[in-house]
Amino acid sequence: EMNEVAHILKYATKDSLVILDEIGRGTSTYDGMSIARAVIEHIRDNIGAKTLFATHYHELTDLEDTQHVKNYCIAVKEKGTDVTFLRRIIPGSADKSYGIHVAKLAGLPQNVVERAEHILADLEHHAADNTSVKSDEKNTIEKSAPEKVEYTAPEYNEIEATDKPKINKLKFLQVAEMPTLFGVSISVQLKELDLMSMTPLDAMNKLYELQQQAKQEDNL
Repeated sequence: EMNEVAHILKYATKDSLVILDEIGRGTSTYDGMSIARAVIEHIRDNIGAKTLFATHYHELTDLEDTQHVKNYCIAVKEKGTDVTFLRRIIPGSADKSYGIHVAKLAGLPQNVVERAEHILADLEHHAADNTSVKSDEKNTIEKSAPEKVEYTAPEYNEIEATDKPKINKLKFLQVAEMPTLFGVSISVQLKELDLMSMTPLDAMNKLYELQQQAKQEDNL
């Protein structure tokens, strides 16, 4: 897909007819949406070719507010829970997706369709409440965080010569008695992660970072 897009962006001219279908579908939502938007903007600003661009990313419809971009969608007729696709192109953007309805028309088992509807409702509810939930979590974390503990370790030269072999043991005990600062930090970071908006690569990088913190704690 990306090879084809690269070829189009390299060789298309203002006299070309460009047809693109669901650019960015092969990666995470935010990666795909970012690529799709960048492609549209590049064609609009640098090529000027007449382009038909089909996408399910509703967030891209605001591009109509810019020059040379118009939204069109397939007309549908809704009656209760039934949806009829009228096979007619009309101006404007769709107010929602009909993927589950299409799945139902395609013959997916009823229990799968119903489960998909429940999952969709949960995801939409989560997206709507995401901001307030993150705020509540932050307040809870700040209230539950342990108070900072200050201590002063004895200097090496203050310990008598006969006690010097015990220094390593003494330092170990001092560390063991300290609050697990790295542990608190990891816990806070995990709770603040917005997993729904992270790409798989971002999640792996963050997990690696937290793992390195944990290893540093073990080496203290």
